Amino acid sequence: MKRLGLPLLGFAVALVLWQAGVTALEKDTPIAAAFAPQQAALALAQMLQGPDIWHDIGLSLRRVGYGLLAAVLIGVPLGVLVGSSKRFAAATMPLFQLLRMVSPLSWMPLAVMTLGVGDAPVYFLLAFAAVWPILLNTASGVARLDPNWLLLARSLSATRSETVFKVVLPGITADILTGVRLAIGIIWIVLVPAEMLGVSAGLGYFILDARDRLAYNELMAAIVLIGILGYSLDFLARAAHARWLHTR
Repeated sequence: MKRLGLPLLGFAVALVLWQAGVTALEKDTPIAAAFAPQQAALALAQMLQGPDIWHDIGLSLRRVGYGLLAAVLIGVPLGVLVGSSKRFAAATMPLFQLLRMVSPLSWMPLAVMTLGVGDAPVYFLLAFAAVWPILLNTASGVARLDPNWLLLARSLSATRSETVFKVVLPGITADILTGVRLAIGIIWIVLVPAEMLGVSAGLGYFILDARDRLAYNELMAAIVLIGILGYSLDFLARAAHARWLHTR
């Protein structure tokens, strides 16, 4: 009961503060009433009954999936190289750290110029945002591997690929999943502004469209929906990480 009661109490306090903030703003800005919790809840319930928002959700989740897949395919091999080769790490880590500190959104103009409008620049921005936690956690996992495992693989005449796929990757799966979970949090934050350029559907586009239509209750409902979906994705990532740890 305590595990459920405390989170519910936290949400209740947040709703009270939300309503109090709207009430305070409403005195000078009457339009603020459209952002009230009740208005957002009604708008969200109405939105979920139609097909349009589900189409936007599906597109956004697809973009997240493709961006995350690209980040994994790039970040895991690079992380293995960084963690297993001191020379490669010395040559590349300063560059990786520099690129990691550049906001993915600062690449938006270049992405549109080179990749055009549509899904391609969105995929690039999401993959760029997600690759760094995966790369760094993978490298950290490789560095922490028990050297005896690698010695045993060499003594059994395992090839380099066999060592990577049979020893290294199974040994660092928990680290990779940690990186994926962190990447999901980052990629979900970048998704909305990334979808505000050159696409005609998605949750980010929906927010812009609601603003242009002056449908502020729907805009607030979309913000709540984005939070719920992001929390759900993080929950699934945490569950996968916990399941792997319990089955090792």
